Amino acid sequence: MRILYGVQGTGNGHITRARLLCSALRQQGIDVDVFMSGRAGPAPKVEEFGDYRSVKGISFHHRRGRIDRWATLKQLSLARFTKDVAQLDLSAYDLLINDFEPVSAWAAKRQGLTSLSISHQAAFLYDIPSKEMGLWNRLLTRYFAPCEYNLGVHWCSFNQAIIPPLVANLEHLSNNGKILVYLPFESLSEVCQLLGRFTGYQFICYHPDIKQAHKRDNIQLQPIAREGFIEHLSACAGVFCNAGFELPSEAMAAGKKLLVKPLFGQFEQLSNAYTLQSLGLGQVTESLEPYILDAWLQQDRSEPVHYPDVAKILAQRIHNQQWQDLKSLSKQMWQQVSYPAVSQMLLDNMLSDYGENVGSWAKIKVLG
Repeated sequence: MRILYGVQGTGNGHITRARLLCSALRQQGIDVDVFMSGRAGPAPKVEEFGDYRSVKGISFHHRRGRIDRWATLKQLSLARFTKDVAQLDLSAYDLLINDFEPVSAWAAKRQGLTSLSISHQAAFLYDIPSKEMGLWNRLLTRYFAPCEYNLGVHWCSFNQAIIPPLVANLEHLSNNGKILVYLPFESLSEVCQLLGRFTGYQFICYHPDIKQAHKRDNIQLQPIAREGFIEHLSACAGVFCNAGFELPSEAMAAGKKLLVKPLFGQFEQLSNAYTLQSLGLGQVTESLEPYILDAWLQQDRSEPVHYPDVAKILAQRIHNQQWQDLKSLSKQMWQQVSYPAVSQMLLDNMLSDYGENVGSWAKIKVLG
């Protein structure tokens, strides 16, 4: 069996998820090639991907913590995108796995190759709680990278074809009292100004604008590096980050308390933030103001969310050609998930209030 894995290069969450699943697929004896688009700058070296192909695709641009739609449109080249789709030959593959990557998704649709979306964005194709999605974002979610089968990834199944997060088991977990900060879409100077007010705490701040590790008062500034980041995540007391999907998932699995600031103009992050808060899995701040950070810093540590080895289960099902029943696959995984007591109670109350088959999850008013 030979698979092409299409990965969206904007942000690191898609890459983190793909690394885990690519490794698990290869352990099952499956040949996997990786195709990436949407990454600004040079293609990153990812050991689990091997030699892979990368094209421009469609990138989303950000400015001061918000999606910059004008900059995104200015950089968009439909002619280049159309050419990339036409030139991607999929005749050697049995299946496309896609994580919100549009070139391979449209090429598979054009060439009739079976395609399976495994992504957080695919969860929003189903009836789940969302915030400020709107018609434009609904169309974007459905048609940006369309696939024949759609398997969402989220922090709750919401009784849909959704699976738990793909997270690696962190080793040597501890709590040194430090706070890990990763706010790549915010101004570094504004982040440092905020953290510098809390002299009684030690912060480890990763940011794309940091080129060399150095210390500034109570802030340890670090350039982006996956290995060092994982070490700091394993040892910290809490994580303050934007409301993407993968890092909050890793933090919850490691039992780290969580504070998120959603990227405004990005419905996915807004929905993520308020889903976390509604389930009691994290706190939300809408700006870099000190009062919410102050209250969060004083909170006790969190209990971990226990997830199964999702990548391994997926790879086994795909190897055995037993993945097409997405609801069965979802049910198998969620039976192995364990939430903290408070989150389980909140989730049970939701299920009790709305029922398992009412189809009204999207009408739930998430906290905000």
